[in-house]
This record gives sequence, C-alpha cells and structure tokens, in this order.
Amino acid sequence: MCERTEVTAYRAPLANIINPLCLWYEEVKKPLPWRLTNDPYHIWLSEIMLQQTRIEAVIPYFQRFLSLLPTVEALASCPDDLLMKLWEGLGYYSRARNLKKAAVMICQNFNGSLPTEAQALRSLPGIGEYTAGAIASIAFGKPEPAVDGNVLRVMARIAGISDDISLPATKKKVRAALTDIYPSGERAASLTEGLMELGETVCIPNGQPRCDACPLRDLCTAYHTDQTETLPKRSAKKPRKDLDYTVFLLVCDGKIALRKRPKEGLLGGLWEFPNTEGHLTGDDAKQFVRRHQSEPMSCVSCGSATHIFTHLNWNMIGYRIVCDFPSEAFLWVTPEELANGYAIPTAFRYYKKVALSPF
Repeated sequence: MCERTEVTAYRAPLANIINPLCLWYEEVKKPLPWRLTNDPYHIWLSEIMLQQTRIEAVIPYFQRFLSLLPTVEALASCPDDLLMKLWEGLGYYSRARNLKKAAVMICQNFNGSLPTEAQALRSLPGIGEYTAGAIASIAFGKPEPAVDGNVLRVMARIAGISDDISLPATKKKVRAALTDIYPSGERAASLTEGLMELGETVCIPNGQPRCDACPLRDLCTAYHTDQTETLPKRSAKKPRKDLDYTVFLLVCDGKIALRKRPKEGLLGGLWEFPNTEGHLTGDDAKQFVRRHQSEPMSCVSCGSATHIFTHLNWNMIGYRIVCDFPSEAFLWVTPEELANGYAIPTAFRYYKKVALSPF
C-alpha cells in the first residue's frame, strides 16, 4: 500500500508531459540513421551500440555493421572473428556476443523477426528491461517505457523525486508511474525518444541543466522549487580498483605475437598482446620470453598506458622484445594482419600503435 501511494505521487503530474515533450522531440530530433527507419533490427542494433557509447562514435560503426550484416540471419551466421572486428573499438564486447546469441534465438524461435512484446524481447540475451522497452515502444509502438539514467534524472526533476535514483526500488516506481500514462503508436516512440533526448541535451547530468530550453519547464517541480542542482539524489560510486600489467610486443621474423583471451570474463574471446600481472623489470620481461621457449635478442621499454574500465583501471607498461624463435604459445601475425584482421581491444590501442610503428 505504501509503495502504491508513492507511485501515485510520482505519477500525478506525468500525464501532462506527453504532448509538449512529443511535439518538442519532433521539432528538434536529429536525423540519426536509426531514426530514419522502422526496421526493428536496426533499432535493436542502435540501442545495443548506444549503451555506454557516445552517439557520434556509434554512427560509423552502425553503418559499417549493417553494410556487412544487413539482416538478423546474417548476424546469426557471422563468424565470431568478423563480429569482433566489426565491434573493435566500441568496447563492452559482451554486447556483440549477446547480439549474435540473440540473433540465433530469433531465427530459431521467432522466424527471423524480433518479437513485438517487451516480455518476449527480455527473453533474448543482452536485452534487459530498458532495451526491451526501447525496442517495443520505438519499433512497435507499444506502451512500454524505457527507463535509464537519463530518464530517471528527468523524472526526478519533473516529479520532485528525492529518493536515490541508483536504487532499484526507485527505478521500479518510476517505471510503474510511466507505464500508467504511456501512449501507444507513434506517440510511444516519440515519448521514449523525447525523454532520452531531453536527458542527453537539456536536462543534463553534469553542470547546470538548460531549463531555458526545456519544453517541460512549466511542469517541473525541481525548477519551481529551486532544486535543479540538488536533484536527482544518487549515492556515491565506489572507487575503481587499480591493476598493474606488463604488455609484451614480441617480434620475430617481422611478425608480432598475439594470443586469445579466455572466452569468459573481461574482454572474453578477444585477441591481445601477451601480458602478465604486475610491472616487470626488463630482466623479468626477458624471463617471461624464456618461459615461453624463446630467447630474447633485444628488449626495449615502449612506454606506459592506462585504460579505464567501468570498475577497473589498467595501469600498463610495455616492452618490445625481438625473439630468436616464434614460440608456439602465441599466434604470429604480420603488421597488415594485425591492422586489418584481428580485433584488438581498445585497452591495447597504444600498444597496437607502437607495434605498427617502424623501429
């Protein structure tokens, strides 16, 4: 009973946002490639790519991906190495693996077409509550909200929600309140995308929100009560864990050593330069080579790099080591193959550039 009372309190002003927000979105929306189509596959792909990734970065990946994999069937049958190469640089590679798993299930269970209902969409790998709501409302006009961080921030300010928006309970209440007032058809798509657009461009997360440009300013509790800088409430993030690694650019007869990471875990199944935990000295780096049945002919430091993951910082140093024999522990590739044939995680971008530079 208490939870329902809170949801009702959240819901009270919400029905009034639909018209002004939909009209505003239709006026300001950018002609992004996934907005120029009603193809559910395209919309699904865009939603997955846009997770944790800037719009500007996604556009060329989206276009290249569809040029080679234009259908769900093509994605389902795509070789893993090609899939990873198409995703190279976007990060969060589990998104790509789940795309293919879901495509296989769609072909097997749904005759090659994405299901139209959010519940069925949520049964697919990589599609959670938010993505299911986005696809269902944008592609199929279903009255399903898509509640992410942007939407939670907008709703916290509009409705004056003082609960911590990082808590699942708050997200559940906001989603329930939106579900009660969500329209169907084209307005479902416009409302979903309008809420996203408002959170990305006007009701922004960092810095002062652009209330002068907001179509919902007159309906906004935070604006009228001078709480735009204090809402939403969010608990502090945990600090990232620091991990040290040594990266080895092993060279033999003009070829460079790669190895594949285990399928499970961070960056699972991707190609990488050999590496080990800790920051090794040059002598220790040579011993690493010897343990892999090769003899180092030269060993030169090639700089340091840091890569930031969501919960981790990788602090890396590297050595370029010329080997007398190509150890069978690694795959040896030409510079051209390294540049064009293998998906190397962004974490190793600096060392890939070094590996492809002349010495």
